[in-house]
Order: sequence, then structure tokens, then C-alpha cells
Amino acid sequence: MQARIENIQEKKLIGIHLSMSLSANKTAALWQAFMPRRSEIKNQLTNDLISMQAYPSTHFSDFKPTNLFEKWAVVEVGNFDNLPANMETFTLPGGLYAVFSYKGSGNDHSIFQYIFGTWIPESNYLLDNRPHFEILGEKYKNADPNSEEEIWIPIRGK
Repeated sequence: MQARIENIQEKKLIGIHLSMSLSANKTAALWQAFMPRRSEIKNQLTNDLISMQAYPSTHFSDFKPTNLFEKWAVVEVGNFDNLPANMETFTLPGGLYAVFSYKGSGNDHSIFQYIFGTWIPESNYLLDNRPHFEILGEKYKNADPNSEEEIWIPIRGK
């Protein structure tokens, strides 16, 4: 699987987040809390949902399934005006990303094993310390094997 390399500008995001680990995954609860309130967010730039992970700087160098990180359910907005109650803003820094088009169930984590175990080590890039995210567009169908999404991994040159 090949990645395309994208250099993006910063993005303004609004949504909610939870602290979790891979071993104590609360992703379903996060999205169950977010989706009924999504329409409260005005000035959305697209219909896409964004699932974002903000990892501490040592998350991957000292990886354990119990390492905590913040997972966000967000949408991109033009500005932070009219922030709904109990939602938060996040400014995603711009920069270089490796983008993987993925088709398959969100429950199959082999794509991440490939990205971190094969693609990054064999590429001309290193993992950068910025949030990772997935764009869940109109072809996203959660656990469906025909679901499609884009996986955005922050990178920098070696």
C-alpha cells in the first residue's frame, strides 16, 4: 500500500474528547456522545467526521497498550464562533502527513501494523509528534468490510 504525502495548513476543529488507552478503548462511547450533538456545530466546512488521536511525545518510543492518549470526535469549522455547550476547540497544527486510503472494517488494525511496522521504517520519513487522524467521509460505514476512510499520519523527513 502506497501513501500520498500531503502538506496541510492548520485546521480548526470542534468536538469532544476522552482520555483512553488501546487496552481501555472508549471510542464507541465517545462517538455515541458526539453524534447526537453534531448538528449543534455551526459553520462546518465539510460533512466529514474526523477521528483524531493526540498522543504524548513518549507514546510510541515507550509503547504499551495501556499508554493514555486523547481521542477526539470532531468536525472542521471555519471559525470557533458559536461553540456549543460542553464542546471544545482544537487547532490542528499544519505540516506533512502520510495519507493512506483504507478500505475495510474499522475493527481490523492490520493497517496500523503495516504503517508503523513497515511503511514508516522503509520510508524517507520519521513519525512526527503531532496528532494523528482519520477522515470519515461519506463512504465510511464503521465496522463494515466495505467501509472507506483516510488515515493521516504526521511525518517529517529523516
